[in-house]
Amino acid sequence: MTVETKLPFDQDYVRSFSEERKEPSWLLNLRLQALAKVEELPLPKPDKTKIDKWNFTQFANHVVESEPLSSLEKLPEAVKALIDLNEENKNLYVQRDNTAAYVSLSEDLKAKGVIFTDIFTAVREHSELVEKYFMKDGVKVDEHRLTALHAALMNGGVFVYVPKNVEVDVPLQAVYIHENPEATLFNHVIVVADNNSKVTYVENYISTSEKANAVVNIVTEVFANTNASVFFGAVDNLAKGVTTYVNRRGIAGRDGRIEWALGLMNDGDTVSENITRLIGDGSYGDTKTVVVGRGEQTQNFTTSVIHYGKHTEGYILKHGVMKDSATSIFNGIGKIEHGASKSNAEQESRVLMLSDKARGDANPILLIDEDDVTAGHAASVGRVDPTQLYYLMSRGIPKVEAERLIIHGFLAPVVNEIPIESVKKQLIEVIERKVK
Repeated sequence: MTVETKLPFDQDYVRSFSEERKEPSWLLNLRLQALAKVEELPLPKPDKTKIDKWNFTQFANHVVESEPLSSLEKLPEAVKALIDLNEENKNLYVQRDNTAAYVSLSEDLKAKGVIFTDIFTAVREHSELVEKYFMKDGVKVDEHRLTALHAALMNGGVFVYVPKNVEVDVPLQAVYIHENPEATLFNHVIVVADNNSKVTYVENYISTSEKANAVVNIVTEVFANTNASVFFGAVDNLAKGVTTYVNRRGIAGRDGRIEWALGLMNDGDTVSENITRLIGDGSYGDTKTVVVGRGEQTQNFTTSVIHYGKHTEGYILKHGVMKDSATSIFNGIGKIEHGASKSNAEQESRVLMLSDKARGDANPILLIDEDDVTAGHAASVGRVDPTQLYYLMSRGIPKVEAERLIIHGFLAPVVNEIPIESVKKQLIEVIERKVK
């Protein structure tokens, strides 16, 4: 499907949307400035993937509102499986299409100054704090057409802020439900760990309808300030007819730490960017990603860790499984800037092919502008290891079951990192369903 030549929205639409939500003037102005750039900016150019025919704008103004949830028991069974209903759900956000349907934060964390709320409440009640982080140092409005579209049409998401010297010991969970087949999600997520703080945030994207024809445009900005730590987990599981652009960006200050564990399980065409910038000396970034591609979908995944500070460490691990006629590009970029001495950049990208027609390209890239550093990479594309298969079958395990065990072992480095058991279980079930 081609991109619409005439956009289905204008200044009046953007202004009305913003005013209905009582947004501060700075956000309305940013939206309007972004809208003016949409048609003049080019699309991003992911390596070896043509996206000029992809739909990024149809239904872009299709906002679907629903009633807040009176009880989590009213959620679809597939969604309830993501949440531990046996515990008090004190740190949970649920969004149904474009409605903040359920928001809860424990009184203990509120008393410590932690903020965990939908993005619209955040811009009204914590305007200056949100403005400080919204599309300034992380993702820029004018990077390309899709970031400008996002800024102009942002219609959901959450804001997380952990004050200085506060450690959040339990995960914060967000569940984004795509219910209406034509609902568009332009979600913006900001996670800020201020100096000497710590937080774990885990999100799920899930489609409850198999027949979708929609656009999802996600921008995430993560900030780990001085000596702060953020663990960010995600499982994306959107339907076949959803065209997805997702940009997850992290910035780590001095001795800051950002860890990503991403299960990218969408069934539709997807472009994903994940960039961690290690700004401060002694900062650390670790990105683990698993992907399963099937059908005729096309996907492109670019993961970058950029070193600016001295003594920084950056790690990339990407494992993908391709079947049917799926095509995926895996780009891993470790870049060490001049002056980032004593830094270490390591990456590994491996793709497992389950059919003759599937295609997966693993492209490790090292860009080194400093001498006194350590860097390395590994990449492979191949089929199930026949030696492993023979070993398991020699112990009486049927071939189908042996292949399943090998695939799960191949993806385990990321699956095991997910800190919420219900989410980990869901990721395993999605993998089972997609590779059988």
